[in-house]
Amino acid sequence: MRVKGKHMQKFIGKIKSLWNDESAQGATEYILLVIVVVGLVLIFQKQIGEAIKGKLGDLSTSMGQVTSGG
Repeated sequence: MRVKGKHMQKFIGKIKSLWNDESAQGATEYILLVIVVVGLVLIFQKQIGEAIKGKLGDLSTSMGQVTSGG
């Protein structure tokens, strides 16, 4: 298919170059990953907090049971 007109050919050329440009792809992927992780943390904030409190409680109990065997 042949596109007529200089301006239309330039436009199509720019669209093709943008489509093939991958230089910003890595940064975009990292940004999307951060957004997903932050979203999950916000959604499961209560459950994450309870899990952390439970593990810290277990750690505190374990540390209380440690005796020096000198």
